[in-house]
Amino acid sequence: MEVLYKIQEQLLKATKVGLLRYLHSQINWKNRLISIVGARGVGKTTLMLQYIKLHKQKDLMLYASVEHLYFSNTTLLDFADEFYNSGGKVLLLDEIHQYKNWAREIKVIYDSYPELQIVISGSSILEINQGNADLSRRIISYELKGMSFREYMNFTQKKNYSAIPLDTILTKAKIDIDIPLKHFKDYLKQGYYPFLKDDQYHIRLQGIVNKIIDIDLVRFMDLKPHTAHKLKRLLSLVAQHAPFKPNMAKLSDLTEISRRLLPEYFNYMERAGLINMYHTHGKSIRTLGKADKLYLNNTNLSYAISLTPDIGSIRETFFISQLSVLFDITLPPKGDFLIHDITYEVGGKNKDNKQLKGVENSFLVKDDIEVGYGNIIPLWHFGFLY
Repeated sequence: MEVLYKIQEQLLKATKVGLLRYLHSQINWKNRLISIVGARGVGKTTLMLQYIKLHKQKDLMLYASVEHLYFSNTTLLDFADEFYNSGGKVLLLDEIHQYKNWAREIKVIYDSYPELQIVISGSSILEINQGNADLSRRIISYELKGMSFREYMNFTQKKNYSAIPLDTILTKAKIDIDIPLKHFKDYLKQGYYPFLKDDQYHIRLQGIVNKIIDIDLVRFMDLKPHTAHKLKRLLSLVAQHAPFKPNMAKLSDLTEISRRLLPEYFNYMERAGLINMYHTHGKSIRTLGKADKLYLNNTNLSYAISLTPDIGSIRETFFISQLSVLFDITLPPKGDFLIHDITYEVGGKNKDNKQLKGVENSFLVKDDIEVGYGNIIPLWHFGFLY
């Protein structure tokens, strides 16, 4: 266990606490069993290390990644027993989905050591959610999304902008930022993931996509390794044509994936943080497996996967990546998106109200403008929701 304490010390020295992600203040850190889930690369490890560094009794806390070779010869149960008997109070376990039968052992630890707090996280939301079934009465789960435009501005400009509720944004409230459109364009390309200062940002992001498909999806769906290539082809097609209205027969021919399996694969890809699926408002739950529109999960993925992403797709992808964190989104008869009975049409600065004609309670969301007027809201304003 000593080696894990040494690793923690090294990690804490490299961890900065100047910027805390939006989720940090939303987590009730007093809960005995907490899970932090989300896609690879969004910053779950840093979130856990920041919690330790900010804690007054950090000597009683231990962070450990279960990917470490230490756990090849030591069970989680034995590890927790030794930690607790040495006076430990808070155990933070990263990459928990990499440990076989993790849910069963976490349940035993929870029941056996009532004074021990456990925080778990995993790079794939797939197996975390699957394991939660055994812990539903005990665990409190939180999902971490990528950085909002607001968080990006705080990180890059050393500011302290607060989140703005949707109702306030819709009143066309002024957001005081110098050259916001320049910063916004930069964010769309390289700002959703916390490693945004990495010189090889898009290469690193491509590597994350490969790990999600090669490791998370293939392992979770118990697929043959060669199927990963088909999934990458499928993702590439979404990137090229988003907003993508899936034609299952055509997709099956292009990817050599069974038409019957495509809805299931899309569902897994969405849960893994690669795509977003949307359905027509009021659609029957029984048909939800077949999406009416597909988007990539965020705009940075668009630039990493496609060399020349469509600007219209980028705008819509940004809009849903920010609002889907807080709201359910469906597709209306007119306009692009429906949220809480309000219809939104997203476009460039020359977009007109033609597609919203006759639609009450609607807003036109425009890119390349700094200030809103009438029923027109600047697109970048929606990046301040969280």
